[in-house]
Amino acid sequence: MIEPHKLNQLQPGQKRRKLALTFGALERDVDGIPEKGNEYNFKSISRAEYIKKLLSIVIQDEELPEDSKKQLEEVLKIQPFDEKRACNLARNNLLAIIGTFPAEWDLIIAPHASPVDENGIVKKRDFFPGVYVYAEDIRSPFNCGSIFRTAEAMGAEKVLISPMCIDPNHPKALRSGMGCIETIGFERKSLEELVQFSKENELPIFVLETGGTAIEEFEFPKRGICIIGSEELGVSPQALSAASYGRVTIPMKGLKASLNVGVAYGILMQAWVSRL
Repeated sequence: MIEPHKLNQLQPGQKRRKLALTFGALERDVDGIPEKGNEYNFKSISRAEYIKKLLSIVIQDEELPEDSKKQLEEVLKIQPFDEKRACNLARNNLLAIIGTFPAEWDLIIAPHASPVDENGIVKKRDFFPGVYVYAEDIRSPFNCGSIFRTAEAMGAEKVLISPMCIDPNHPKALRSGMGCIETIGFERKSLEELVQFSKENELPIFVLETGGTAIEEFEFPKRGICIIGSEELGVSPQALSAASYGRVTIPMKGLKASLNVGVAYGILMQAWVSRL
């Protein structure tokens, strides 16, 4: 977070970018899932008043369209003040001026079903015991963060990653993971270690890959490990051999028949947990 008066010392382009990032951090703080180090902590001013001050700065932006300016002015007048809507509206207007589209981590669904403290912060994470994902050789930090975010949101117990998978603590992975990497945790395991782990814990292994049973017909296990493969090569032959429980496939009609690995994993997790 940045003091409002310091924003006025920045150049217009830098000010807009800083404001957009700050509004994004504030949205997450409002939802009780702030990124580590980006919690709202100004004691001299309430979060609502702070947001109002930032909105006033945005309204003064010469590049802001007149209709957007009126929208933000109306948001300031509405009682009770809707902090999240104000942040979201201001951020999207700033991104439009900057020429950047809202990023893939914009969808937040609240409130959480988990127990919360007096401030609305989740005290204990809820999940499906024995539901794991093994990310094999994922190289994109954004995909890595997306996988963690989906795993946490849909109730996986933990994320397991291969030795060649990108470090989940990469700044871009942390950004797209939106706090979920720290929340759910992870372990690196070789394929051999994964097989041993599955035997010790009686967790069947299956893979998400083409050429398998259609997802609507696949009999998902109550507990298990799903292997998802790299962006370019998919699941390795060794991983396919280790998947004694089988192979699940997402049917597609498109000419390219291609899905981003993070999107594909999201589809799989929704299908899996809907049957638990």
